[in-house]
Amino acid sequence: MTFTQLEIFAVLAKLGSFSRAAAALGITQSGVSHALKQLETELGVMLLKRDVGNITLTDSGERLLPRANDILQQKEALQQEAGLERGITRGTLRIASFGATSSLRLLPPLLARFRQAHPMVEVHIDEVVDDKVVYCLLERRAEIGFVVLPEDRFDTVPLVTDELVAVLPAAHPLAKQEAIRAQDFEGLPFIRTSAGSGSHIDRFFASAGVVPTTFYRFEQLSSMLGFVATADAVTIAARLALPEPPQGVVYRRLSPPRPREIGLAALQRDKLSPAARAFMDLATRYKAELPSSALS
Repeated sequence: MTFTQLEIFAVLAKLGSFSRAAAALGITQSGVSHALKQLETELGVMLLKRDVGNITLTDSGERLLPRANDILQQKEALQQEAGLERGITRGTLRIASFGATSSLRLLPPLLARFRQAHPMVEVHIDEVVDDKVVYCLLERRAEIGFVVLPEDRFDTVPLVTDELVAVLPAAHPLAKQEAIRAQDFEGLPFIRTSAGSGSHIDRFFASAGVVPTTFYRFEQLSSMLGFVATADAVTIAARLALPEPPQGVVYRRLSPPRPREIGLAALQRDKLSPAARAFMDLATRYKAELPSSALS
């Protein structure tokens, strides 16, 4: 068993395609297939199901993937530690991030400082919806990630407090209110987005026994905002994920308020690579400089 075989397995699991994995790794498709076959032969189990144009993990593959990723993370950490012994600070840092909240609001100022201190470290961002960051960490696809706290499965560093807000057409009667209750949404055309915060929105409505009338679904926040501005529809989103209100749109607090604390998480902080430890330490020092979710 080699590190190369484990890396090929991990990349295949992530990309779901032999051709995409070959392109990402810079080797031939037959080389990818041969390495995986050797690994499966040595382990004595099938790791992937081969369907036409698509591959998925077998049950064994699902169980063994976190182990493979853990070995690869520890290899990276070992190489970085050895580099520090030689006075070289280089390596790869993998961070799981969710959408605009962390990718556009929190990461840029932190990465700017990190790059100044560690210019030789290559940073890879794995962007998923907020609920999926946990799986990236548990499967060892990322060393650290942005999560909504509390999250007892990880070592965490609180960073900022965000809040859910109502997103309304500026001409809507609800726009005249300072705060919007769950009951105020009853009977109104509601927009759902796959961009994240879905479970937190559901809990807001469930706490008041309200079932919103979902008329529309969008993948992107930008599409949702455009539709709110031009149609008689409303929605809820995390304030840090939203830009300044576009023309025709207003944001209003919810009643009762629905804050959510965002932090950085790692499976075990004391086992992180030097690059990941440095990033978490930096985030702890400079969290007071991160953007606020306060409504103007």
